[in-house]
Parts: sequence; C-alpha cells; structure tokens
Amino acid sequence: MVSSPTATPAFVRLAAHPIRWRLLTELATGDHRVRELVDLVAQPQNLVSYHLRELRRGGLVTARRSTFDARDSYYHLDLERCAGALADTGALLHPALRLSPAPPSPSAASARPPVVLFACTGNSARSPIAEALLRHHAAGRVEAASAGSHPRARLHPDVVRVLRERHGIDVSDQRPRHLDTLAGRRFDYVVSLCDKVREVCPSFGTRSRKVHWSIPDPAAPDPAAPDSPASGGSLAGRDEEARHLAFDRVVAEIDTRIRYLLPVLTSQEVSS
Repeated sequence: MVSSPTATPAFVRLAAHPIRWRLLTELATGDHRVRELVDLVAQPQNLVSYHLRELRRGGLVTARRSTFDARDSYYHLDLERCAGALADTGALLHPALRLSPAPPSPSAASARPPVVLFACTGNSARSPIAEALLRHHAAGRVEAASAGSHPRARLHPDVVRVLRERHGIDVSDQRPRHLDTLAGRRFDYVVSLCDKVREVCPSFGTRSRKVHWSIPDPAAPDPAAPDSPASGGSLAGRDEEARHLAFDRVVAEIDTRIRYLLPVLTSQEVSS
C-alpha cells in the first residue's frame, strides 16, 4: 500500500469511506462472518461484500474459511498492516508525524487485573498458546486461563517446542482442561480461537465480552497435502517439517493478536 507524496494515501482512501470505516472498527475487535457484519453496520449484504472486497484488495482484511461450516468465511483485520499504513500516512504529511505504537497504559491501582479465558476444542494447541503468550507479555497485569470443549490428554509436543524456542516459555507441565471446570468463574473476556468451539462455548456471565479469532488448528491434517485423508492418501497428518511450520505460523499469528489485545486490556479499569 504505497502512495506518492502528492497522492491521497491509499489507507486514507480506503478508510475514509463511512461503511469501510465501520467495517474496520468492527473487525478491530475480532473476526466476523459477513452476515454478522451486515447486522453490525446495518447495511445490505451486497454492499458489505463489495466494501470487504475493497479492503481485501487493499491488503487490510483477509478471509479464512470456517472450520465449523465451510460455506462460511471469517474476515480478519490485519492490525500490523494497519499500523504500518498509519505510520506511513503520517510520515507522508510530515516526517515528524511518523506514528509509533503507544506503550500499554498501566492498570489503575484500585482496579483488579482483567481476567481472560481462551477457548478451543482440545485445549492442546491454540488456547494454551494464547494463554502462555498473554501471561508472558502482560507480566502480571492480566490474568489468563484456557480450556476446551473436548480436551485432549496432553498438550501437543509442538506447542511445548515452539513456545520454548520462540519465547523461552515452558508449558511442559501444563495439562488440558474442560470448559466445565471453569463454571462459576468470572471472566472479563472470553476469546474463542476455534470456529467449532465458538458455537458451543458456555456463557461466563453477562459482563464477559466475547471475542472470536478464527485460527486454523496447526495439528489438523492439511486437506491439500497428498498424504492427507481428505486427498485420498493412506497416511494421516503432515510430515514433521510441514507440521512444525504450521505451528510456527500459528504461534506468530496468535502472538501478534495478543500484542494488539494487551493495550486494550490494560487501558481499561476493571471494578473488583
């Protein structure tokens, strides 16, 4: 998204349209399907779809097929791309206006730390990754937990590997747990990272804010791979190298989302 010094910056052209700005602000809070965005912005579906295509063409929004219903897609705002576009836009106006992210605001002393629950199906990959990364980046300013609708017996070994290699975090002693074990707990945010668990995640009170991140399961077989069951092959899953790459990509994506969620959490006072 590069603009000449005299042209209106591409980000401004995209974001200045009222409907596109509404879509951007809604997607900034989490991933949504088209029909949800139609309700949120109160515009016809054909108009919403048109503006989503424009945002995708501009590189600000991406789409990913739902793993719950393949007829659906979840739209996701690339906050890293937006941050870069905003910085470039400021610099085009004046070099001193190049923006840099503001540091997270400290929580008020009288407020308790926000409490966040991450949920996925098996609680063996995506949700424990998110829990570990939020704990790591928050440094005590936020409390985090994770659970699953159908927890596995243990964490996936690649979760342990990649968190240790990339972030120096040791989760080798952590075990998956069921969402039911957290019944009665109070959470300020409930973040689903799995399209399937989004449909069955229980309520944790009227004050809990639900957010959805549509993230693929890095441990799932790749339907496009020649050895996957979906392609008619006799071998299940991916080879080791491809699986490691899948986990590396998912950890990097979750880490980006966590870094942009943290300033939202720490800028809000939470009453005890």
